Amino acid sequence: MFDMFKGMGQFAGLLKHLPKLQADMQKMQERVGQTIVEGDAGAGMVKVRANGKFELLGCTISEEALKLNDREMLEELVKSAVNQALGKARDLMREETNRLATEMGVALPPGMNLPGMG
Repeated sequence: MFDMFKGMGQFAGLLKHLPKLQADMQKMQERVGQTIVEGDAGAGMVKVRANGKFELLGCTISEEALKLNDREMLEELVKSAVNQALGKARDLMREETNRLATEMGVALPPGMNLPGMG
């Protein structure tokens, strides 16, 4: 029962600081959105760049990869490189969200997945 009241107190504290929290979240999202992450596969045969908004910005395929003339392998390399870059973007968002929560004095429950971070 005590834990319930403690949680309600934290929630009430959050509501009091909601305008600052919203502004800080907006700044964090802008900063993360401008961050570029990279992924690669096949020892650099495929390289991709994405941003913190989970948008693919570019894809480079080496001449070596094209010369192999193996469509299925190339598709797998692209998929792997994209997933690696998007994983880095999710990790970045998770780290920044946790940092912001810590600064606000709020502990996120373990395993909490925010939209886009799952």
